[in-house]
Amino acid sequence: MLVVISGTHASGKTTLIADFVARHPEFEMLPDPFEMLDEAEIDLSNDIFFDQLQVASARLQGLAHSRSWIAERGPLDFLAYLDALVTLRRPTRSPDLFARGLELAAEGMAHVDLLVLLPLTEADVIEVPDDEDPELREATNDSLLELADDPDLLGNAAVIEITGSASSRLAQLESAIEGLA
Repeated sequence: MLVVISGTHASGKTTLIADFVARHPEFEMLPDPFEMLDEAEIDLSNDIFFDQLQVASARLQGLAHSRSWIAERGPLDFLAYLDALVTLRRPTRSPDLFARGLELAAEGMAHVDLLVLLPLTEADVIEVPDDEDPELREATNDSLLELADDPDLLGNAAVIEITGSASSRLAQLESAIEGLA
């Protein structure tokens, strides 16, 4: 089984995955794709989202199906960031990155069994400082939710949105996985 936990920055992905893996050691965790980039090759321009999209898609395609995996972020996360940059009219070296990323995202998502979305809600307030770019965070959240409605991007993945406290989110994730097993 392959589960992807998606959400904009500071939406609770890492906490949910850590809580889940602590209770379900049969799942192997895939870290945020940013951690998989070679520091020497990291270009801190906005195009880094495309680099992470490529990593996220490739790693989902290369997983052994004999194991259970839970991934922090998937290709849709980074496609959403690219779309948010366009929406916010922020400069990028390559304005066609979103269009180029559509096929990559679909290729990676074709291997996903469950896409878990952690949308921003007023009830689940996670405060972020200004240096975390709240405007980009909101725009990415909106884009991610829209992209998750596109069947051409999702493959056969089941999609759920999880909100609430950390314990409630964990219970919802466990229930969703049980429903697929």
